Amino acid sequence: MPKSKRLNSPNQIKPFSDDKTLRVIIETPKGSHNKYKFDPDLGAYLLNKVLAEGMAFPYDFGFVPQTRAPDGDPLDVLLLIDEPVFSGCVVEARVVGVIEAEQSEGKKTVRNDRVLAVGTESRIYGDIKKPGDLRSSMLDELELFFVAYNKAQGKKFKILGCKGADTAMKLIEQSRKNDRKSRGR
Repeated sequence: MPKSKRLNSPNQIKPFSDDKTLRVIIETPKGSHNKYKFDPDLGAYLLNKVLAEGMAFPYDFGFVPQTRAPDGDPLDVLLLIDEPVFSGCVVEARVVGVIEAEQSEGKKTVRNDRVLAVGTESRIYGDIKKPGDLRSSMLDELELFFVAYNKAQGKKFKILGCKGADTAMKLIEQSRKNDRKSRGR
């Protein structure tokens, strides 16, 4: 049998399986009270935070491999899919848009956008093609969640707006360039 190439890191996974199908690596499943984060030095997922009593992640939360956002982390993704998936699961998804946001700690403010994507296998969210297809209260609820989540860490969070898939794809491409530059490629 031929030897298969083993992957030791999510960053060895290509961000797209084809021109439009995004690969999202889940860190924290929907409904979790725990925030997990991939640690590249350990090659494992670490418990990063425990949310305040009564708080839970409203959607699966993950990242696009081989990207670097302005906050220094891989580009964040909120994944809409029927059931929560486990940490480390790679989910193929369709990009729907991006929630543009700022996160502040003290006097330092950085962009901390979140790509919105729908799992390609989703039946419940399969009809969502653009941010306008989401129920109207969803962005308000997400803002409340991220404001409370950041406040518990002594940070501020502000949603600047929501844009479509074209803007999200440009953000992904810029984040890929940032990652290549940071790795000296």
